[in-house]
Amino acid sequence: MLDYMPFLLFAAVCAVLMLGYPVALSLAGTALIFAGLGLGLDTMGVAVSFDAGFLSAMPNRLYGIMTNQTLLAVPLFVLMGVLLEKSRVAETLLDAMALLFGALRGGLGISVTLVGMLLAASTGIVGATVVTMGLLSLPTMLKRGYSPALATGTICATGTLGQIIPPSIALVLLGDVLSTAYQQAQLAMGVWSPKTLSVGDLFIGALVPGLVLVAAYIVFVALIAWARPSLAPPVERQQLMQEMNHQGSLWPLLLRGMLPPVALIVAVLGSILGGFATPTEASAVGAFGALLLAMAKRSLDGPTLKAVVQTTTQVTSMVFLILIGAALFSLVFRAYGGEELVTELFESLPGGVLGAMIVVMLVIFLLGFILDFIEITFVVVPIVGPVLLAMGVDPIWLGIMIAVNLQTSFLTPPFGFALFYLRGVTPDSVPTSAIYKGVIPFILLQLTMLATLALFPELATWLPSVL
Repeated sequence: MLDYMPFLLFAAVCAVLMLGYPVALSLAGTALIFAGLGLGLDTMGVAVSFDAGFLSAMPNRLYGIMTNQTLLAVPLFVLMGVLLEKSRVAETLLDAMALLFGALRGGLGISVTLVGMLLAASTGIVGATVVTMGLLSLPTMLKRGYSPALATGTICATGTLGQIIPPSIALVLLGDVLSTAYQQAQLAMGVWSPKTLSVGDLFIGALVPGLVLVAAYIVFVALIAWARPSLAPPVERQQLMQEMNHQGSLWPLLLRGMLPPVALIVAVLGSILGGFATPTEASAVGAFGALLLAMAKRSLDGPTLKAVVQTTTQVTSMVFLILIGAALFSLVFRAYGGEELVTELFESLPGGVLGAMIVVMLVIFLLGFILDFIEITFVVVPIVGPVLLAMGVDPIWLGIMIAVNLQTSFLTPPFGFALFYLRGVTPDSVPTSAIYKGVIPFILLQLTMLATLALFPELATWLPSVL
């Protein structure tokens, strides 16, 4: 039993989290209890493999976290997303897209998909995107005769795009963790001049899979609308303009609604892709641009600014507290010889690297039912990442596979996080079964994307290699 203490530690953390305790305190508290247990057993003369020397590295870990330039992008991207949400930019964008595509069969569904993509790129937070799109678009889609299953499924699926569409906070955190894991793996293999992995590499690698996924959603909605028009009927443009109290030409509204947020996202991603800025510097551009957009709309009064700052501070504090707790958990896990145990387990699996990847993807998928992406990124990836990378797995491909896997997990009934977020803002007239039924086709599309990435890693690795 004592030989499997690392796995017991991992199971204990999952159990405590399922009881509803705060993530950061659960990670740190459980790790400290197991560290005390290891020290106590060693004092009593019980043969237990626990190296207390790892705990002395905690101050350096804390200093490294607080001085990490990459993680500085987190509060800035959060600020950018919250500003766009509070300033009602998303609402104007949705109105513009609805006018542009609403007259087509399935046009509102296509509009929701495109706006969800842009909102995901702006906020990078699944919960914020799903709730915002649910509040803005679901009543309109239901009023226009859309099937409740198709409407809710489209909103849930586009909301999870925040995991894969850059600039995503999930990719920022995942890139930072994988960068450390990649260096550890190379040092373990005797490479004393290790290659580096940046968040920008993951951003670039996620572009093609993310856009392919968006295109697949649009094609699916269009096919459903063509095959069964009653599920996604068209809407007359003049009627929509009357309801929006918009007089005159369509193009001024389109330009006012679409141009500012699209220009902001292009500026952020373009500065990274063009090599003009790091993701951290680009996040500052995004935050400042979002501030200008909010001021231009004259929606940034005192109470709104206060709410924006409070939300940004809360989210950022949560992320860094979880990261500190995860650092302590990682040290205790390693002190019990967890890395060696995981390496032995993976090497004993049939199929070598393929078998190890299948097991890791399955574990991450199941953990996505009970843990958010932040916990999985900070707890699971540091454990399995160095081992997989030492086995020759490409770090960019691994990061994109994990992101798409989590995106699918957050959408899968009955525990998917996106389903809970949408259920909270859905009218009682829409049954939960309709939400579950609506996401099934999108889950199949995401699983197809995951399988395609597994068969053709170039989808994730080609663009970074070119740029």
